[in-house]
Amino acid sequence: MHVQEISDEVAERLKLEQSQPQPEIEASGPATTSTEQPQSGSEFIPNIAPVMFPELSPGRAMTEKKSVDEVVAELKKTPFFMTELEENDETEAFKALAYEGTPLENASEFKEQGNDCFKTRRWADAKEFYTKGILILAAEERIRKRADDQPSQQPPKVKSEFGEERLNGEKKQAASEDEICQERAILESLYVNRAACHLELKNYRSCWLDGSAALRLNPKNIKAYYRSARAFLAVGRIAEADDACSRGLALDESNSPLKTVARDIIKKAEETSAQQRREADRLAKEKRREMLIKAALKAREVRTRVTAQPPEMEDAGVKLVPDPDDPASHLCFPTVLLYPVHLESDFIKAFNETDSLADHLGYVFPLPWDREGAYSLAGVECYMETVAGGLIRLGKKVPLLKALAGGKVEVVDEVVRIFVLPKSQAAAWVEEFKMKKAAERGS
Repeated sequence: MHVQEISDEVAERLKLEQSQPQPEIEASGPATTSTEQPQSGSEFIPNIAPVMFPELSPGRAMTEKKSVDEVVAELKKTPFFMTELEENDETEAFKALAYEGTPLENASEFKEQGNDCFKTRRWADAKEFYTKGILILAAEERIRKRADDQPSQQPPKVKSEFGEERLNGEKKQAASEDEICQERAILESLYVNRAACHLELKNYRSCWLDGSAALRLNPKNIKAYYRSARAFLAVGRIAEADDACSRGLALDESNSPLKTVARDIIKKAEETSAQQRREADRLAKEKRREMLIKAALKAREVRTRVTAQPPEMEDAGVKLVPDPDDPASHLCFPTVLLYPVHLESDFIKAFNETDSLADHLGYVFPLPWDREGAYSLAGVECYMETVAGGLIRLGKKVPLLKALAGGKVEVVDEVVRIFVLPKSQAAAWVEEFKMKKAAERGS
């Protein structure tokens, strides 16, 4: 039989049942049998007992009148259905079922295992054992804190004949004050020991966080202060390291490890101060040199301009030579020699204001790519673009400052630009340059 045939058959059956008259059902009241005769012309309908529906199963009751997302959210609160385990009381209690014994016994065992690894310098393994113990006892602490903060929301506890308490219908041994103190002492020790592992593994932030957790349990824990101070010192947080060390020494001023870290803090603070002074001096010197260069450019009437995206030139730039701190020194400019006919260029890192083009072209020529020999000291003409968009012809024996002074040309992004052309092609290029500038102004 096909699926479609079954569906049609069921549909016909339902249609037939719905077409038949249905008996009336009383909403409430016991079932009775009527002895009265039906009135003339009326149909006799006996009283029928109400239908008793069974209660919903726990699973159906949970999902009744809830969306799929709400049901999934409820399921994820149960450790078995969790897709992402979170550190909370339920998950830790669920994981603790794998161990026999009380939380105190299990945490103590993990502590001993961690200590054995620590003695053999297996820091990562020791950290993992300490973490297991911390998770067990920290969950117990959260449970107690929640019970203290919200006592009215806790279910009633009933003491059995064996002296045990029942919570939520499950047997739970009541922890005595002595056991609670022991648990907190072990938890404090676990935090301090794990901080030592983090310190060895260079997990400095985790180290001082564990130290802080131990100090919340016992503000007089010297080891927590010491390891926190070491962690802060390792990352250069001098103030926090000094604070942790000072608090520890206030509790035990003769503590040798704390006194040692105190000396290291002083030494590091002195080194940091010296480094800061050197950096401040360097910045002040750079600022003074920049002011001297600006003053020298202004005194020589050299026009400058900086664009939004200056080129990367590493340490190249306008400088005073030979002494950058002497206002009487000469200005030196980075210079680009452009060969527009052949789309090539050369970079001169230091072109002194007293130098001429001949001083530099003498070692630049011959050009390695000039196979025709068109570029020679006597066979080229040199030009610079003016602020107005024109050109000035630069003599090869003229000092650079004579071309820059007066404000006709400008140094853009601290770089001087000079066009170098073969004499046979210079006139044509100049005309082309003028036409392009005229077109730009026209547009």
